[in-house]
Amino acid sequence: MENTVLHKADTRGHADHGWLNAYHSFSFGSWYNPERVQFGALRVLNDDTIAAGMGFGTHPHDNMEILTIPLEGDLAHKDSMGNSETIKNGDVQVMSAGTGVQHSEFNPNADQRTKLLQIWVFPNKKNVDPRYQQITLNSADRHNKLQQILSPNPDDEGVWIHQDAWFHLGKLAKDSTTNYQIKKKGNGVYAFVLSGQLTINGQELETRDGFGIWNVTDLELKINSDVEILLMEVPMQY
Repeated sequence: MENTVLHKADTRGHADHGWLNAYHSFSFGSWYNPERVQFGALRVLNDDTIAAGMGFGTHPHDNMEILTIPLEGDLAHKDSMGNSETIKNGDVQVMSAGTGVQHSEFNPNADQRTKLLQIWVFPNKKNVDPRYQQITLNSADRHNKLQQILSPNPDDEGVWIHQDAWFHLGKLAKDSTTNYQIKKKGNGVYAFVLSGQLTINGQELETRDGFGIWNVTDLELKINSDVEILLMEVPMQY
């Protein structure tokens, strides 16, 4: 039997630090909700806006797969692996923290904000060697279809992580329908609506809503307005 969980946009945790305005779909920092700690292997989904010239100082991570998707503006990244990069809208960056990594992230622009999603996924292997990967996506590949941006396989489209997870971005036109097939038995999908209105397996969703669904083989997306969406398929047991 299908199971679902609905997280409306206005039920997310919220922290406004001035330089950082953050919305948390799952418990993070000082916001804790015992009902919303994770969705399977998906542990963090933060919707962050960073003020011009500001950012996160150097801080550590370990044994987590950390994905950053810039939605607007740029993000400068430095880490203890020697990477010094700038990622921007259209890019996807992933770090396997593994045995431990330190990094900083900041908005290098003095005149514009940076908006991004930061996503943490529990790995299926502990204490791996830390790794960094950054790619630029072709946004045309998600017009009226789902573009794979992450998988478990280094040879597949998108970045890869140490987990049986598949992420897709879609930019879907009003009045269209799209079907998504679950890639691995036992996985669920957490859908995050970046903009617009759609219905997934009968559930109506709006901008910044999150919807988790499992014990299904596929998802039917009915697009009610122009929509941008992120689908995150992850193991429910890991």
